[in-house]
Amino acid sequence: MRQEPFISFADVQKSFKVDGRQFVAVRNVSLEIQRGEIITLVGPSGCGKSTLLNMTAGLFGPTEGRVHYDGAEVKGVNTRVGYMTQADHLLPWRTVAGNIAVPLQIRRLGKREIDVRVEELLALVGLTGFGASYPNQLSGGMRKRAAMARLLASDPETLLMDEPFGALDAQMRLTLQTELLRLCKKLKKTVLFVTHDVDEAIALADRCVVFAGRPGTIDHILEVSLAQPRNLVQLRSDPHYVELCAALWQRLAPDIAGAADPSSLAHSLEAL
Repeated sequence: MRQEPFISFADVQKSFKVDGRQFVAVRNVSLEIQRGEIITLVGPSGCGKSTLLNMTAGLFGPTEGRVHYDGAEVKGVNTRVGYMTQADHLLPWRTVAGNIAVPLQIRRLGKREIDVRVEELLALVGLTGFGASYPNQLSGGMRKRAAMARLLASDPETLLMDEPFGALDAQMRLTLQTELLRLCKKLKKTVLFVTHDVDEAIALADRCVVFAGRPGTIDHILEVSLAQPRNLVQLRSDPHYVELCAALWQRLAPDIAGAADPSSLAHSLEAL
């Protein structure tokens, strides 16, 4: 018996009006995602990857087609998802504990319940003892951990992550990738993760969705048949992982070559 998708995009197109002209971000996008899957989205800049995240969050709807979440059409802000971008957006006047508490305070939980939950989340992301620190006293990696704890505080079913580790160094990125995998598998979260990093796209994913061109269309869906749980350090020497990365690079190569072509760049500038 066929399992109903948890999130689905059916023949989705999204257009925006920019300076009086119509701009098509994505076209003919159909995709089904099962509950608990980690889906990475890769492709050239401007191909509509973030647009899919925004439609899942209900920040805007499609121009054509339908977006469904858990069997219902998304027609407004989707409070069952959490969003994390490249910027951590921590409130500088609040401590780490105060930042994590924001979603809990919005839900009007009691102070004692909030304090207990914040301590649990600090432990979950490895920040025990740093609750009284302010964001400007933390390293970049610790700020990301704090942002992840705040994201999890509202207990969203689905995490929408738009290049959350893009600004970090390789070592810290690997640490947080490992943490993300551990937390999502432990908490059974569904994840849509936008990245430009091929290694990251394969290391994290159950499936990798490859976008092409502008307007964005789905060019290919790569099944990532790597065993779970994954040791991301050892994974780099796994021949199958190397093959999957090579296959993804091959899929992305035409768009990379097109972006580097001076005539293509000139054409794009003329279109603006």
